[in-house]
Amino acid sequence: MKKVFFGVVIIYALYAVAISTYLFTVDTPLPEHYIGTEADPQTFMDEEQLMLSQEFSKWRNVLYFVHTPFEWMIYLFVLCFGLSRIFARWSEAKLKFRFLQTAIYVILLSSFSWLVSFPIKYFSYSISKDFGISIQPFHNWMRDQLVSFWVGAIILTIIAYVIMLLISKSPKKWWFYTWLLSIPFTLFLMFIQPVVVDPLYHDFYPIKDKELETEILQLANKADIPADRVYEVTMSDKTNSLNAYVTGIGSNLRIVLWDTTLEKLTKDEVLFVMAHEMGHYDLKHLQLLLLGSIVASFVALYITSKLYSVTINNLGKYLNIKKADLAALPIILLIFSLLSFVSSPFSNAISRAYEYQSDRYAIDLTEDADAAVSTFHKLSVEGLADVNPPTIVKILRYTHPPMVDRITHIRQYSEKLE
Repeated sequence: MKKVFFGVVIIYALYAVAISTYLFTVDTPLPEHYIGTEADPQTFMDEEQLMLSQEFSKWRNVLYFVHTPFEWMIYLFVLCFGLSRIFARWSEAKLKFRFLQTAIYVILLSSFSWLVSFPIKYFSYSISKDFGISIQPFHNWMRDQLVSFWVGAIILTIIAYVIMLLISKSPKKWWFYTWLLSIPFTLFLMFIQPVVVDPLYHDFYPIKDKELETEILQLANKADIPADRVYEVTMSDKTNSLNAYVTGIGSNLRIVLWDTTLEKLTKDEVLFVMAHEMGHYDLKHLQLLLLGSIVASFVALYITSKLYSVTINNLGKYLNIKKADLAALPIILLIFSLLSFVSSPFSNAISRAYEYQSDRYAIDLTEDADAAVSTFHKLSVEGLADVNPPTIVKILRYTHPPMVDRITHIRQYSEKLE
């Protein structure tokens, strides 16, 4: 198994060199029919901004395509070199209760993974700092990293304990019972995220600008959206980029605006952003995404169960791992990660379609296409966005349409309404 791992390392190294070379050298010229239009970045970015956006995007893309399979390499390493088995046996020897054993094992596994991948995460943070996107001090960034570590460890402990318990009780149907339990668990996490998880990272409060708040409330009333679900979050101490999003479900559903968005956009532009986020709410995108994730998890767990059984049956004796062993957890995590990557083009395409729908909804609500276009210009400039990314990047990374497509789409839609 060690020889297998080193063979995979060679393949990974060749892949990393190839994909990095491609992403740093690929040229994606703007289609001719976009040149000179308001979707052309040369009309709203200066030469320095264009250069920085291209360089920053290249680094971000390389880091994504290198780091994603690197996570798979970590899982392979702990399996092939017996580290997972050592973690499991140590936790089982130290503690009596299965849940506590699982917790210690997850902490050990997560700590190893976190330490090994830390250089890549730190390099990503440094790149964002160098290009002026992040202004977050190192100690503050480390705090967020540690919060993410413990939140992830707690959630993974619960999931791992349930899965391994079900595998031991029902080796053939464990995936189905896991899926049934995942539905209320997912709903619970979505419900508590805005009030429990998100405040661990940021400060949320009602919008300070009361005049703007009045106009937002009027817009929300026009869209039949509860006004007490609009919040501002402090991000100006961490980043220069702009953002807004919808989070939570039920009574905890919130439309959230970054304070940087409020500071750098005009009133009309903020209202367009708000209308866009209201579109996600009114068009039931969160509910549809939740339903889609439930269906996707059913398929993913079924495939995982089959691949897991094949892996254990063929490699279990070499890894010295049985099907219900806690040490086998990295196999499940590896399969899940692979399936998530493979399915990302489909999920990203759905997300991009929803973004187009919300853009059209916002135009219907505000009747202000000029504010929409100027908003997209500022989002591109402040975030150093690549408005026309390579196809592979768009398919695998972009949950939002590239700005060149988004600006053109919104203008064409508004012209049809005239």
